[in-house]
Amino acid sequence: MPSNTRPIQRALLSVFDKAGLIELAQALHGRGVELISTGGSRAALEKAGIPVKDISEVTGFPEMMDGRVKTLHPKVHGGLLAMRGNPEHEAALLAHGIKPIDLLVGNLYPFRETLARGGTFDEIIENIDIGGPAMLRSSAKNHDGVCVVVDPRDYAALLAELDANNGETRLIFRKALAAKAFAHTAAYDSAIGAWFAEVTKEGPQLAAQGTEGEELRYGENPHQKAWLVLKGKARPGVATARQVQGKALSYNNLNDADAAFECVAEFNPARTSAIAIIKHANPCGVSEGANLVEAYRRALACDPVSAFGGIVAANQKLDADAAKAITEIFTEVIIAPDATEEAIAIVAAKKNLRLLLTGGLPDPRAQDKIIRTIAGGRLVQSRDNAVVDDMTLKVVTNRAPTEAELSDMRFAYRVVKHVKSNAIVYVKGGATVGIGAGQMSRVDSARIAAWKAAEAAKAIGAEKPLTFGSVAASDAFFPFADGLEALVAAGATAVIQPGGSMRDQEVIDAANAAGIAMVFTGTRHFRH
Repeated sequence: MPSNTRPIQRALLSVFDKAGLIELAQALHGRGVELISTGGSRAALEKAGIPVKDISEVTGFPEMMDGRVKTLHPKVHGGLLAMRGNPEHEAALLAHGIKPIDLLVGNLYPFRETLARGGTFDEIIENIDIGGPAMLRSSAKNHDGVCVVVDPRDYAALLAELDANNGETRLIFRKALAAKAFAHTAAYDSAIGAWFAEVTKEGPQLAAQGTEGEELRYGENPHQKAWLVLKGKARPGVATARQVQGKALSYNNLNDADAAFECVAEFNPARTSAIAIIKHANPCGVSEGANLVEAYRRALACDPVSAFGGIVAANQKLDADAAKAITEIFTEVIIAPDATEEAIAIVAAKKNLRLLLTGGLPDPRAQDKIIRTIAGGRLVQSRDNAVVDDMTLKVVTNRAPTEAELSDMRFAYRVVKHVKSNAIVYVKGGATVGIGAGQMSRVDSARIAAWKAAEAAKAIGAEKPLTFGSVAASDAFFPFADGLEALVAAGATAVIQPGGSMRDQEVIDAANAAGIAMVFTGTRHFRH
């Protein structure tokens, strides 16, 4: 057997949710595992005729104080925390008559359920588990030697693991279950912290969200409170950036600067200079260029009206030329990986302008969680880390895109990922020329983007809207051909979209009738 496997000879079963408990205990007993249990779990096992030892027989102390004290004992935690193969730990076990515990099956008092059913304050307090989380954390910490199971849905996997490994568990299996245990206790404590914060009207709930909370001036609006909470593991970005100068950052500044920096991070600084200008968390201009100042001028041209009072993000070290150009109009925040001393001096002339230096770019492929509250709970999802360069683009029209169109299509799809749905982005020559965001109808997003492009063209004396000869990206499929037809009317010659509509063929037919090229990505980029 591999050296990282561990036998299960002794198990402690202490659960509130008893689903599957009897079947698991019977299976463990049948494999020769000694069973220890507590309170209601022990009673349920005894009633089923399964041999089980009460926790009091192990500790030498009775359960006391209405069950508040039963597992908080060296003979329990020593058995869970002792490092297998460590001579000092094994000597301590022997000296104090402590036997190792190889498996902990546990879940916690129903705090959230008590809260949800409207329990009294005292009832809610009594359903805050103390011993349970302590045992779970001890076992998870010592996962090199102990297996911990918090979810009844994992009982079958545990038994399958034992069968596959002659009654032992592998380190990779124990490590995965330990991660679930830590997540379980973190979420549990987070719920308690949130409830206490609500009861006492004190600060944000921080337990499972991060490590430190800094109170901001206010939230999205002056009547809302807000905090910045740092995570234990930081990606380069606005939360950990060094603020070189300027007044304190607001909630909206932080939110918009994050949106800008995540967008510009889609562009590899080793290959191109890129600028993203953001207003109210939506891009109003994004461009590549031979250098940052060129990229900024081209990004600004997309929508110079909206750019006023916006956030500017650069994917490379801010230089003097770019700093001069950016400070020509009112800008709230500049965020970049670094800046030259000359650029810093130029920005310093605008005393309220915030300059944030991050030390690097966030990886667009990085995994993370996005959390938002809803009435009675939270929605949690993984961040959208899909990158167009990793996608297989499928040409679905008679005409294939040219190399230039294909390059702009990829550019447009990098940007549309960061535009609020329904999103349409027009791109020409490595720069956005029209952006439509957040409309209930995709057709309206297409038309608004085209209208803005027409207004921008008038401002520079161009004869046609800037969207003529562009490519267009849609963050989701077209449910009908009318959205595609709006892009064609705006002058787009090629379209990139996810595909997947029941009427895809109708949309493809419309593209063929217009003589444009279209590719499917197979990946949607909704952003609400």
